[in-house]
Amino acid sequence: MTDRELAYQVTQCGNQKAFAQIVHRYSGMVFSKALGVMHTEEGAAEVTQQTFVRAYENLDTWRGTALGPWLTAIAAHTALKLLDKERRRRASSLDDLPDRVLSGIPAESSYSEEHEARLQQMETAIASLPESDQQLLRLHYYDGCKTADIARRTGLTQSNVLVKLHRIRERLKALMNHERND
Repeated sequence: MTDRELAYQVTQCGNQKAFAQIVHRYSGMVFSKALGVMHTEEGAAEVTQQTFVRAYENLDTWRGTALGPWLTAIAAHTALKLLDKERRRRASSLDDLPDRVLSGIPAESSYSEEHEARLQQMETAIASLPESDQQLLRLHYYDGCKTADIARRTGLTQSNVLVKLHRIRERLKALMNHERND
């Protein structure tokens, strides 16, 4: 059965076996995408499960020809949301620490030549990117725009924004690693 036929079976006929076939067909691809973002098998497994739950709930909105790209976009978005949630949880747990414990942690604002050099390296790497990539970085990181706002401003889809940001980050890492090794 094609993806479109399977989706029809699930959404119009309530065929659970058809959805099981979708899961079987794409679980490896979704897990791989999730692992690339999460970097742990446990996190990737959680993202994979959440991805298929969200896909099942929203399958009637899918309009593509192949489910793979749609599912991996859901996986990437789900993984990024989970990482953000974990980051916020860790940040809030620092807020709960007593002041006497926090006083032993150096402030982020304390000057470090190494930190300054890395920032300069990052700025140089960003400057070498195409203007469209620089614009996405500015909107996301400097202006704090959500992907929906960026998508609206740039005319891209939300999933395309997420994919482009991921690829830009990977390119920046490669540029900085290359520069460090020279």
